[in-house]
Amino acid sequence: MDNPVRLHWLDPRDPQQAFPDPRLAMHDPNGLLAIGGDLSPTRLLRAYAQGIFPWFNPDEPILWWSPDPRAVLRPHQFHTSRSLDKRLRRQDFALTLNHAFRDVLEACAAPRARSRGTWLSTEMKQAYFDLHILGHAQSIEVWRHGQLVGGVYGVALGRVFFGESMFSRIEDGSKIALHYLCKQLTAWDYDLLDCQVSSLHLMTLGAMEMPREEFLRHLRHAVGVGGKSGRWAFDIDVPTDALHLP
Repeated sequence: MDNPVRLHWLDPRDPQQAFPDPRLAMHDPNGLLAIGGDLSPTRLLRAYAQGIFPWFNPDEPILWWSPDPRAVLRPHQFHTSRSLDKRLRRQDFALTLNHAFRDVLEACAAPRARSRGTWLSTEMKQAYFDLHILGHAQSIEVWRHGQLVGGVYGVALGRVFFGESMFSRIEDGSKIALHYLCKQLTAWDYDLLDCQVSSLHLMTLGAMEMPREEFLRHLRHAVGVGGKSGRWAFDIDVPTDALHLP
């Protein structure tokens, strides 16, 4: 870790406190910017609007990040592999939007191999559920035989969707959710799907790395443009024939 005194301390009693400039974030660990504060809707929404997000383990203080480069996905450039395309054409699944937000949170919080850890603490889950109730956080669910088998959730501001986490209980479960999310975002003329940190998995789906400065320029424009407000519902065609909700 480079010089820890560069970390900016956020007062948990003042959700209106300004975040430091994201360009002041550390190089190692990449993007670590601030510590402390709280997870109130006010602070979270201000953070996302500035390209900053929380990520910390349950036994740590709240840590705030803005990595460079940033992993992003242009919704219209989502890559569908041959195997995924074959699965999509079978349509032996169904899609919903915001039918089971809390269940998606719990599934994303479950321990998984090769993950960044069980970072979705009770505090974090409640924070995102609060944003969901306010119409700022959305979930996409994939169902098969009445069972939740995949999903994605994130935060929407302006015409940017900040993807937070996804899960699969069947092969390609999260990819199916992401595919239909990108189709809907494209239909609504959304500019970016923020993926935060790059991975080989995300790259195979069409994500790319964008310098932080360029990402922040896109963000300033896209957040200021009116997006879809409130709790989302699909207005594109999605598979529903296999839908038998519990």
